[in-house]
Amino acid sequence: MNSTLPEDLFIDEAEASPEVDFRYSEHRLALKGESYPENAASFYGEMIDRTRAYLDALPEGQVVTIDVALSYFNSSSTKMLFGLFSTFEEACNRGVIVILNWHRDAEDDTMEEFGAELHDEYPLLQFNDLPVHS
Repeated sequence: MNSTLPEDLFIDEAEASPEVDFRYSEHRLALKGESYPENAASFYGEMIDRTRAYLDALPEGQVVTIDVALSYFNSSSTKMLFGLFSTFEEACNRGVIVILNWHRDAEDDTMEEFGAELHDEYPLLQFNDLPVHS
């Protein structure tokens, strides 16, 4: 296991891509905005690689909090998000504790359903559905 964490990762929100604020040093990762980049694999690839390296360096019992507040994402982003959440699930299998806070508009049935699907697909993640009333 590595003893060093990767550098924190911050990517500003753009028209088609979300803000990424992965503070590995604080064990807090956040995604917010919309995600429909032209090349989702390119956008998410480095993020997933760095996150995997980060998770591999964590000791058993370490708590990691993820805040996801995406209002929209396309099918290619969905595939990459599942890859990211699979990485977190693998870490849970090694004893890392992952808390996933799913922030969504209370009126958005699609995001509610996607959150429920994530919860079913990745049962080791401590999932919190957090509807926001506008």
